[in-house]
Amino acid sequence: MRIICNGCGYPSATCICASISPIQVKTEVIVLQHPSEVEHAKNTVKLLCLTLPETQVVVGETAEDFAELQVYLQQASKPVYLVYPSETSQRASESNSPENCIILLIDGTWRKAFKMLQLNPWLLDLPALHIEFEGVSQYRIRKAKRSDSLSTLEATAYMLQAINPTLDIAPMFAAFDAMVQHKLDAMPPAVRARYDQEQ
Repeated sequence: MRIICNGCGYPSATCICASISPIQVKTEVIVLQHPSEVEHAKNTVKLLCLTLPETQVVVGETAEDFAELQVYLQQASKPVYLVYPSETSQRASESNSPENCIILLIDGTWRKAFKMLQLNPWLLDLPALHIEFEGVSQYRIRKAKRSDSLSTLEATAYMLQAINPTLDIAPMFAAFDAMVQHKLDAMPPAVRARYDQEQ
């Protein structure tokens, strides 16, 4: 039986507490998490909550699952944005979005995220933002069809920095890199080699 660290929630052998430095932001971050991602060992939402403690996570898939969230957002006194690239989404760095806003991120594979959008047409009524990312995700331990696919933590960090260019997002990536490295170190050499070759 593995011993779990009370601080970070990871197994003691892969504890990342030394790499966690929580930050505070004015932007309210809410993650709509697909149920299949909750127990996924490589999911980054847990990391996001450790580095950005005020993050809210709502698990669900249908409009009924997010009914309370809809009411909360309707009563909010600040702008609400959906972080999702589309033909109508605006580049975050050019949106003039205020720091004191709410951003919604969907946590799931591209396929599951798309399905969640179809089941929640109210999300499509929100102004959408996207980030322009030309590099390669540091999320080496999880496969993605697109090289520019970002983990939820990466997407959140870059979005927050686009809204506030002076924000230091290094603490978010310090924890992220520590988790990724632990996962890589735990892989058998042959498996690890495949991930290294793809970089």
